[in-house]
Amino acid sequence: MKVELNVAVEAALEAGKAIMKIYESGDFDVTVKGDDSPLTRADVASHEVIMQHLKTTGIPVLSEEGKAISTEERQSWKTLWIVDPIDGTKEFIKRNGEFTVNIALVQEGRPVLGVIFVPVAGDLYFGTTEHGSHKASAGSVEWTPEEWVSNAQSIPFDADDRPHTVVASRSHMSAETEDYIQALRDEFGEVELISKGSSLKLCMVAEGRADCYPRFAPTMEWDTAAGQAICTNAGCEVLNWETSEELDYNRDNLLNPWFLVRRL
Repeated sequence: MKVELNVAVEAALEAGKAIMKIYESGDFDVTVKGDDSPLTRADVASHEVIMQHLKTTGIPVLSEEGKAISTEERQSWKTLWIVDPIDGTKEFIKRNGEFTVNIALVQEGRPVLGVIFVPVAGDLYFGTTEHGSHKASAGSVEWTPEEWVSNAQSIPFDADDRPHTVVASRSHMSAETEDYIQALRDEFGEVELISKGSSLKLCMVAEGRADCYPRFAPTMEWDTAAGQAICTNAGCEVLNWETSEELDYNRDNLLNPWFLVRRL
């Protein structure tokens, strides 16, 4: 899996550069897709960069910006990439930095490799079934993809002395999520709530900065696949809320069920 990891890391980093050029220019060219979600020229640029890299692997790709693929065709794919060129486009437009590039490798419905890059912060998260999960922070340092991987630290980090911490969506808080948080307060007393955009919420649980991430609102497979690979290989669970089973992927319906991410 080393080859696939290096390709995914390089794709995410190069996509991040393309995104940041547009982010810094302020010229986003925002349009609205059929599902009322926003699309910017940065989403398109990131998608094109990632596709150029991933096509060298010969593995098919399911991307948010290239999702018009029949279910019948997808179901023949035992291995595939699942990609979100920009997760958190609303946060990109708000210019709060809380957006990510998500790339996952899925085999037989399970994410076995995940890469998440945070362009504004310069943070890279990755996880594989072979080597666990890691985080690297280069900031303004110009590293090669290999240097990013070799300089990464294993996660989760040791948790500080902190209250039970929940991370939830900045843009999609639901009444059910608020009820869940209240139940945690009844159980633990003090509970800290952190709001974040994009797949950063899964990353926070994976690295030990939060104890759980309840998501009782719509998400798609490309929103969670990379983060799930990172979380599960950092000793966390990503569970279907109704069945308490691990989320699976490349389903007929790409809309995720409600789920809960939690540290074990």
